[in-house]
Amino acid sequence: MAKRPRHGGAGRSRLPPLEGKLRRYILNGGLAVPGASAEEVADTLRIHHPEFRRQKLDPFTALVRRVLSSIPSPSSSSSGSDDDDDDGSSASRRRHDAHATTSSSTSVFDEAAHPPPSPAFDVTKSLLRSQYAARAQTPKRNPAANQQQLEIEENAEKARRLITSDGGAGGDAKPDAAASEGIVRGGKGPRFADLGGMEAVIEDLMMEVVVPLCHPELPQRLGVRPVAGLLLHGPPGCGKTTLAHAIANETGLPFYKISAPEVVSGVSGASEENIRGLFQKAYRTAPSIVFIDEIDAIASKRENLQREMERRIVTQLMTCMDQFHQNIGSGSSDLDAESAEKKPGYVIVIGATNRPDAVDQALRRPGRFDREISLGVPDENARKQILKMLTQNLRLEGEFDLFKIARATPGFVGADLKALVDKAGNLAMKRIIDERRAQYCRNHDGNSKHDWWRQPWDASEVEGLHITMDDFEEATKMVQPSLRREGFSSVPDVTWNDVGGLDSLRKEFDRCIIRRIKHPEDYEVFGVNMQAGFLLFGPPGCGKTLIAKAVAHEAGANFIHIKGPELLNKYVGESESEVRKIFSRARTNSPCILFFDEVDALTTKRGKEGGWVVERLLNQLLIELDGADQRQGVYVIGATNRIDVIDDAVLRPGRFGKKHYVPLPGAEERVSILRAHARSKPISSNVDLIALAHRAECNNLTGADLASLVNEAAMAALEERLEFLENGTSSMSSSSLIELSHFERALSKVKPSVSEQQIKHYEALSKRYSSN
Repeated sequence: MAKRPRHGGAGRSRLPPLEGKLRRYILNGGLAVPGASAEEVADTLRIHHPEFRRQKLDPFTALVRRVLSSIPSPSSSSSGSDDDDDDGSSASRRRHDAHATTSSSTSVFDEAAHPPPSPAFDVTKSLLRSQYAARAQTPKRNPAANQQQLEIEENAEKARRLITSDGGAGGDAKPDAAASEGIVRGGKGPRFADLGGMEAVIEDLMMEVVVPLCHPELPQRLGVRPVAGLLLHGPPGCGKTTLAHAIANETGLPFYKISAPEVVSGVSGASEENIRGLFQKAYRTAPSIVFIDEIDAIASKRENLQREMERRIVTQLMTCMDQFHQNIGSGSSDLDAESAEKKPGYVIVIGATNRPDAVDQALRRPGRFDREISLGVPDENARKQILKMLTQNLRLEGEFDLFKIARATPGFVGADLKALVDKAGNLAMKRIIDERRAQYCRNHDGNSKHDWWRQPWDASEVEGLHITMDDFEEATKMVQPSLRREGFSSVPDVTWNDVGGLDSLRKEFDRCIIRRIKHPEDYEVFGVNMQAGFLLFGPPGCGKTLIAKAVAHEAGANFIHIKGPELLNKYVGESESEVRKIFSRARTNSPCILFFDEVDALTTKRGKEGGWVVERLLNQLLIELDGADQRQGVYVIGATNRIDVIDDAVLRPGRFGKKHYVPLPGAEERVSILRAHARSKPISSNVDLIALAHRAECNNLTGADLASLVNEAAMAALEERLEFLENGTSSMSSSSLIELSHFERALSKVKPSVSEQQIKHYEALSKRYSSN
């Protein structure tokens, strides 16, 4: 049977994969425009489609030229020409398409070596003729201006993309869509009005950054140099990246955001080329903003870098910041006709890092990063403003006291407050969902209890969703701020009721620490400074550590518990560094209570042989306690039972100036201590704790001895109960209560831990050192 001949239309429907892909990309991307050359289309395809970058440029351009010639132009198809050889030209095109189809099995490289014959009829002839005629009527422009105009047009058409001659990946900057168009985004992205607690920072930025960016003629008229760089630093989550985006959205300028690790390339010299390309694109669209996030990754101190490539990256960044700033300065004095047409401006570089000390010092000089703005942990008023911004779109119900929430969240940054709001919303959903699940189980008698969530929600149930103040108060107990996840102790669950007695000390701490933290405005009116440290000393077991925990619980502040000897390190300088780190962490998260347990291990008297390690640590502690760095909101409490070995410089006013003696409990205080320990134990009603506390055997018992007494009585009752269950016989009753007989047996075992001689020694120390 004779084979049916193939027609050109059938051949054109089965294009080779590469040609078909190119044709599809060109048609979908709108690249087949009048006057577009094959070289321009090939460059555009290689930039937007990385798979074409592996092809060699010349063969790929030849293939693009052939695909462009096979695409009919809309203008030529709609011209309506009545030439006699129109049918012949279309047949020639079909023959050309068929020839292109049969030769599709050859590679792109073979086509470069043996290019296909030119078609008999060029479909772009009329397009080229009209294009040449239009160019002859328009004045000739500068090629550099044409390139810049082409780039700006591409910015407007292709958001977040720039067409460049660089085909590399990883270093391409992506300008923000609205910024590349030169239009301020209306409802997209953060603005200055959306940032709470940054009024002073925003005011400085308006004067030094935003106004010179939007009106560059002002500094040019005065002959001054605008700010070249801005370094934002602070703890994670405080809003550095958000502030940089707000600057871009307020100014509406091209915004080139890039993360520092994206610049680094594995090819030698490619990282420096990425930095140069980033600054070139920013300068061509000046005025513009370059934002480098986590800049410490590529701008660390050169003396600490191990590889030569890392040093070259830092040097290239410094060179680019200097070079383009000098270009702006030199071009501002003599403007030609071309530069006068465009808006004058400059490029500002914004860097963000949470390790400013790791950035090379050469970058932190005027002319590079002129201004450094520290975004610290927000205070109470700033947290209130942030919460006001975060809750303005929430469905709230009832009275809301944002200042109460702000006061209950010390150490929270903006990201932590956002997590707090989300957690409160989750708790509100959980409350509604639990009610719905309980109602579903009641209606279905417990059957299919796992299918309750499949039931649809009606409009009335959705309308009832809201967040209350109780949800926020519960969320504050569950959300842990990011800055307190390292080095901080959990707030102890110890109250004054657990301490028992010591009413005079309780009043002193309430006056000097607790009320100072909860109501600071009352103390600020009279200018009272309550930064003096407290030193609790006395016999062991009298409740010094328990008092400090009760103060931390009542105040509700951050709490750091330092066990004295744990700061000592065998490496030189590490102990002093740890002390500096503790106080710096406390200042950042103020109000904070530092509790040094067994502080005598760190503050022994200087001058003794072999005590150089402790002496260096003591000198550092003296400097921190002296408040040289203004330890505002940091309250220090120390506990020791050897105050006589502590260096006298530590005991002066301003350091551990308030020294309080914690004596052995009296009869009434022993009653309070016994009741505090008996709350969690089944004590029989026949036991008279008051009479027990006044017995002579309890005279010299400390708080720890009394706790041991109650525990021994409970153990005696437990042993008696187990004996009854095992043997069925017992000399006592089989009840599960602690009787007086059990306390009698416990009193025979527990003896005072402090002797009469030690009591006299501590009383003498009390007369010598005590402040009360």
